[in-house]
Amino acid sequence: MRRWIAALAVALCIAPGPAQAKQTITIGFNLSMSGDIAGVGQSSRNAAELARREVNSRGGVDIGGEKYELKFAYRDNGSVVEQGVAVAQKLCSRSDVLAIIGPNSSKLAVPVGGTCNARATPMVSPWSSHPSTTRNRPWVFRISFVDDMQGKVAVDFASRTFGARTVGIIFDSSNDHSIGMAEIFRTRWESVVPDGEVVAFEPHPPMVRDYTALLRRVLAAGPDMLYIPNNYNQAARIIRQAKEMGLKSIIMGSDAWDAVDFVKLCGEPCLNLYFTTNYIGTAGNGRTHAFVDRFTVAYGYAPDTVAALTWDAVHLVVRALGELDAVGGDLASNRLAVREALAGIRNFRGVTGTMHFNAQGDPIKCINVARVNENGEFAFVEEACPEDIVRKGH
Repeated sequence: MRRWIAALAVALCIAPGPAQAKQTITIGFNLSMSGDIAGVGQSSRNAAELARREVNSRGGVDIGGEKYELKFAYRDNGSVVEQGVAVAQKLCSRSDVLAIIGPNSSKLAVPVGGTCNARATPMVSPWSSHPSTTRNRPWVFRISFVDDMQGKVAVDFASRTFGARTVGIIFDSSNDHSIGMAEIFRTRWESVVPDGEVVAFEPHPPMVRDYTALLRRVLAAGPDMLYIPNNYNQAARIIRQAKEMGLKSIIMGSDAWDAVDFVKLCGEPCLNLYFTTNYIGTAGNGRTHAFVDRFTVAYGYAPDTVAALTWDAVHLVVRALGELDAVGGDLASNRLAVREALAGIRNFRGVTGTMHFNAQGDPIKCINVARVNENGEFAFVEEACPEDIVRKGH
């Protein structure tokens, strides 16, 4: 009997003490808070903390009529795959963690998703868009749209808006998102654009600082436009060097550009460029504007996409927890209940739009096209919604 009571206390994270016990619920976070995309991890953590404080200010999470304080266990994956997997293993082994949010980058989310799925622990990636993150993984969900969706929108927008026929593609050969988007863009461009041709398809290894040789080959091919689905830090360096070498072609990117530091790292060469994204802070509904205001007051800068996606991820998990009748006792049963509640959510109204999950754990939601305007701000251009997107399995 004593063992059963002790186990129940651990599962509920009940703090001992003479006063009435304060029950808590813990969500784990697997974030890149150091390494080459540390800015992404910090932005994600900032949004998560803002959401946690908001939930707890209302008394916490209501589960079966009882209130639970929301607690977060943050762990740094260092932007490294092996470290991300190790973090996932540790979080999955904890008896108080009912779900995990992150990683954000597809490079980490794909392998980490395999770990969480194998250990029957609900995982929600805010930013990962590579199809393999959730494919055949019932325990893994995402908030971002999927790469093949944004690839369709990017090609259709670029061909219609720029009148381009030839394109050059530069991508990181170590990054699942970058590889996937490069392949998706090439395939669709050559199949749907009249006389469309990919005249340069240039992979590069990670941690490159000088892209001169690669860009020389691209410039020699003379593309009408350049597509760079790299992380914001790499894209900024490539664009700066390309403009210094005389590139005049229009440049477009993926949602991996959408980070606070993109324009800071790139400067004037990145003005008037376009990319696909989940969210634009200056657009959206009143809920979006309220989030932008609260985040800006709290941290002194406007939230980027990964912050907004993390905010939605937290509130989706909280909503799933609120669907439970009770928690306690068996950890596996609690995690299964959270997974089923996530899968059953319909018409969740978040700051990145209204969404629900399909059978694969991918969100059905709209995609935005943004432009970096003359002031270095991300401005709304247009939106493509699910009825305009044809994807097998939807």
